[in-house]
Amino acid sequence: MQQLEAFLTRAEALLARLEPLLPPASVETNWSAQAFRWQRQGLAGWLEPVEQPHTLALNRLTHIDKQRSQLLRNTRQFVQGKPANNVLLTGARGTGKSSLIKALLPEFAAEGLRIIEVDKEHLADLNRIITLLAARPEHFILFCDDLSFEPGDDAYKALKTALDGGLSQRVSNVLVYATSNRRHLMPEKMSENRDGWVQDGEIHPGEAIEEKVSLSDRFGLWLSFYPFSQEAYLAAAKQWLAHFDLTWNEVAKQAALQWSLTRGSRSGRVAWQFACDWAGREDAERQLDD
Repeated sequence: MQQLEAFLTRAEALLARLEPLLPPASVETNWSAQAFRWQRQGLAGWLEPVEQPHTLALNRLTHIDKQRSQLLRNTRQFVQGKPANNVLLTGARGTGKSSLIKALLPEFAAEGLRIIEVDKEHLADLNRIITLLAARPEHFILFCDDLSFEPGDDAYKALKTALDGGLSQRVSNVLVYATSNRRHLMPEKMSENRDGWVQDGEIHPGEAIEEKVSLSDRFGLWLSFYPFSQEAYLAAAKQWLAHFDLTWNEVAKQAALQWSLTRGSRSGRVAWQFACDWAGREDAERQLDD
């Protein structure tokens, strides 16, 4: 009897340790949701609905008119069942790359657009996700944010296969929209620009460079984002203050400039952060800092 009790105690302790590693019970996807996040536990993966997705109005994003127009056109073609491209948005941080993709949801949700956020660590599951979505009537954007790779990263090849479809035919209701601060998604070295340079035993360095740019080439549409000028930054700050129903005046302008100096940066993100700080102040506090 004592041996049985000891065995049961050990079994319970073992199950308690294993339980966090086990996948949850089979989860039925709630297809009525507009946004999802791909979750992974053990060998199991599933689409978790995002009940309150972070979205914003497109007109709140300033000084990216050309990029917005191109992304809207591509997405409109997509939801209408016309040919469209995977999109890579690259460039300066805080300039609205991720926000622009999130803003597509309220714009096209009524036409069947859905957005699925996929972390870089889960890119190896892309083929599983695409297979899950292929028979659905909705149109899905797989959103990969802040994407970059290091040499030898397995996720790099998984994304390449997903973009071109591999041996299987590319499905018409799934596109990949990715953001990155690197245009080619991989680190580039000065030595790679030197003809005939042999590094780490690489006999054909040109072929290694071709391999690095091959992933970004599989995105049919490239959208580049550039650092904000002072004028662009102030326009963004003014827009975000209007979002909080606050007046843009000379005091607010000077405060916005001071804010950007303390951050050492001018961008749409910095403008939003200033607006949050300014809107949270009491009326008497809305004056220039010493």
